Amino acid sequence: MVKVREDQPLTGQGRVDIARWLERLQDDVTLRDVDGMKVACELALEMADILGELRLEQDVLEAAVLYRAVREGLVALETIEKRFGADVARLIDGVLNMAAISQQQTPSQGLSQHNQQENLRKMLVTMIDDVRVALIKIAERTCALRQVKDAPRDKQLRVAREVFDIYAPLAHRLGVGHLKWELEDLSFRYLHEVDYKAIAKLLAEKRVDREHYIQDVVGTLKSLLDQHGIARYDVTGRAKHIYSIWRKMQRKHIDFSEIYDVRAVRILVPEVADCYTALGIVHSRWHHVPNEFDDYIANPKKNGYQSLHTALIGPQNKVLEIQIRTFAMHEEAELGVCAHWRYKGHDVAGKSRSYEEKIAWLRQVLEWQDEVGDIGDLREGLSSDVAPDRIYVFTPDGHVIDLPRVATPIDFAYRVHTEIGHRCRGAKVNGRIVPLTYRLKTGQQVEILNATKGGPSRDWLNPNLGFVKTSRARAKIQSWFKHQARDQNLDEGRALFEKEFRRLDLEGFDLATLASAVNYQSPEDMYAAIGAGDLRIGQVLHQAQQLFGDTDDEEQLDRLLAKPRRSTKAPGEGITVLGVGNLKTSMANCCHPVPGEQIIGYITQGRGVTIHRQDCPNILQLRSEEPGRIVDVEWGDQARTQYPVVMQIEAWDRSGLLRDVTHVLSNDKVNVMGVNTATDRDDNVARMTINLEVDGLESLGRIFARIQQLPNVIDVKRLRSGAQGAKR
Repeated sequence: MVKVREDQPLTGQGRVDIARWLERLQDDVTLRDVDGMKVACELALEMADILGELRLEQDVLEAAVLYRAVREGLVALETIEKRFGADVARLIDGVLNMAAISQQQTPSQGLSQHNQQENLRKMLVTMIDDVRVALIKIAERTCALRQVKDAPRDKQLRVAREVFDIYAPLAHRLGVGHLKWELEDLSFRYLHEVDYKAIAKLLAEKRVDREHYIQDVVGTLKSLLDQHGIARYDVTGRAKHIYSIWRKMQRKHIDFSEIYDVRAVRILVPEVADCYTALGIVHSRWHHVPNEFDDYIANPKKNGYQSLHTALIGPQNKVLEIQIRTFAMHEEAELGVCAHWRYKGHDVAGKSRSYEEKIAWLRQVLEWQDEVGDIGDLREGLSSDVAPDRIYVFTPDGHVIDLPRVATPIDFAYRVHTEIGHRCRGAKVNGRIVPLTYRLKTGQQVEILNATKGGPSRDWLNPNLGFVKTSRARAKIQSWFKHQARDQNLDEGRALFEKEFRRLDLEGFDLATLASAVNYQSPEDMYAAIGAGDLRIGQVLHQAQQLFGDTDDEEQLDRLLAKPRRSTKAPGEGITVLGVGNLKTSMANCCHPVPGEQIIGYITQGRGVTIHRQDCPNILQLRSEEPGRIVDVEWGDQARTQYPVVMQIEAWDRSGLLRDVTHVLSNDKVNVMGVNTATDRDDNVARMTINLEVDGLESLGRIFARIQQLPNVIDVKRLRSGAQGAKR
């Protein structure tokens, strides 16, 4: 038989020798970039290796190897389908669609908002139709992150940020543990280079001693398991990941020396009963550390992870962590959804529930993105889902609902069903009535009290009142108001505008100019936007003070609290970092704060201070994880100037009324200059006149809104000096 093609050159291990193959190839083809060709081949094989470790079938491996050639336009999808089949072509097409997520990282390419939303929707639909696509994309991003070691710094940061925000949480949610750890560690290496190197150095300094220590512990554990008749087991040392160490140090505010699980051992046994037997063995051998035991077998994590975690005072009085799980649990922890694949009817009996739960989660993210349509909210959906400080509460039927730890009954209501949220009028927690601003806690049973008809309150959109904490609930409320008739929104927006300006004693404004300042063509458009929830009244107040603060009309100037007298620049220009001065600042892309909103700062590494809205879900998470990096900030220099204001409160008299009012003022750090209170015994109405100092109209409006929410309060308004004197 005539041989028409030479065999591929092989290495001593039987693998294709890429370098020799490229040399031979150049006899026929002139390669302009031999190194680039070599990297492309290595990446294709590396992706196949990663997916092979996940035990995926041949179609997936073929799609991974061929993906880059299709992406670069070297091979058409039609050719792939003819040669390798429709399934391989469909997988490659799905991964190409997922590349839309990278396009969202570079909006300067000119994608329209519609196309951005459409690309994200395609990506999520693809993941839901076939999760294998998501696994191929995770493998591709893993290879990309491994390859950026010698790339320019901006590319390292771009790839690392994308992987950290999207693909590491996705790998976690699908339960692919060994990839999740690698993605987090490599991303952390580029995003927090100084912290990464510091922890890596601390680990390296003690590595030899730690390895000897672990070897001794492993030998002791094997002897103990043999003595107790456990015939089949596996005991190994477990590497602690650098990002995990750093996150624990930040979350618990502890030093590296206080991390218990740097010295760690994992025990694998056949059955669940063996896990608890092994736990008893190690606890009888060494004393366990109080409050450092977690039973994730009885109470699995959200992504299906199961194991026993315990910390012990081991040999030499050193703290040692031991994880105990079955072989099957370990396979699930490492491979996740791949450990019990269900596709086209190939179902492993009794193991499809976890897979279906993961698919349900992906569908939930799709639904959320359809409503919000923004990459920042997609990131929030992915990251908040895997945050360690979630809460778990029960419905009246006993179903478990998970929420961010700051969630309120309204957030719970919208998480259960949109209509339940719209018609929510009250809530019971463990059978007792609670305010709608109540912060829920793990283990509570929550019952929503609904009206038969009606919709949400516009007050729920006011972040100062604390009714809603999640972007999911906020998006649904805003959507409800947007779908109401324009006339209704206009009337309600006008009423809200006039009520707020009346109680602040503001009048005589050029409404057309004010509407233009908040980017609306007419006062009617401005009213409709307020009524629909697209424009906050605080933003209008802020613009009113900025626009008309330079008037020469002394009466109008008095209404506007006067203009800043000690400002070194125009009000609202820049950001003042309190206690520090002026630093480099940038606006957060996740919440896009604008003047008139309450803001807070987060100190980044090398990029100054990032400015977030105070109700931004991301900053709420960072407050708990990295409180040391949170700083108070204000718009411009106007925060340094305080203005005297006289406030009048009317309320039905009750015990503790004055205490509650002063508590609101104290929480807002308001300086109170004087208080005068009297109660009319004929109608039992208390009237308080309070002299205080505020830094602007928006602050005053926020204080009024909070006091108005107190029990028994009838009215809150501002008095000018003349009006106060006339009343006396």
